[in-house]
Amino acid sequence: YELSREMVEFQRATRPLVGMLHGLMAGFAKYGTDEELQRYLRDVADHVTHTSERVDGFRQALADILTVNATLVTQQQNAEMRALAEAGFEQNEEIKKISAWAAILFAPTLVGTIYGMNFDNMPELHWAGGYPFAVLLMAVVCVSLYVVFKKKDWL
Repeated sequence: YELSREMVEFQRATRPLVGMLHGLMAGFAKYGTDEELQRYLRDVADHVTHTSERVDGFRQALADILTVNATLVTQQQNAEMRALAEAGFEQNEEIKKISAWAAILFAPTLVGTIYGMNFDNMPELHWAGGYPFAVLLMAVVCVSLYVVFKKKDWL
């Protein structure tokens, strides 16, 4: 960018010289300028024109280089963003699995805590099949959740 600024400054310095020298050369016949001075000013005008054209070319080349650099930087940023997105997707997949297992483990924990309160007026406590029913309920809920999560591809 600094080099580009310098090219712009150099272009601003050389561009007016072309018009000024052509104006001087236009007055050769009118003012009867010496042949040696005319030849010298034509030579200087050729050099200034050549230099001005080269500066234009350098400036355009620098603009192209900066465009390519911006494109490369953008591509690199896109690659980094893609990598971050993929990492985020992988994290989401892991969180799905953890959440599914937490839900599966929550069901028997809930049933176990309710039956672990030792209330006397729960009908299942005095029933002979109460304990097997509670264990079966926990197993059915866990297996059901496992099947649901497996179908949704969370496990």
